[in-house]
Amino acid sequence: MAKQQDFAEKAKKATQEKGSKCPKCGTIRVPTLYVQSIRSAHGSYRFNRTRIQICKCNEKQVYA
Repeated sequence: MAKQQDFAEKAKKATQEKGSKCPKCGTIRVPTLYVQSIRSAHGSYRFNRTRIQICKCNEKQVYA
């Protein structure tokens, strides 16, 4: 059988922040979907989707 989790462990887990810390600024990185619209050779638009990690260090570069 699996180990039962008590309320104290659940409360402790809920207060922890999810994600990895940035080595430069120490804040938690937030995964964000970055979409670029690129014009194709046929004249229509294509959308490139990539997941990037945003923290205080690169926030201005991404959102600018």
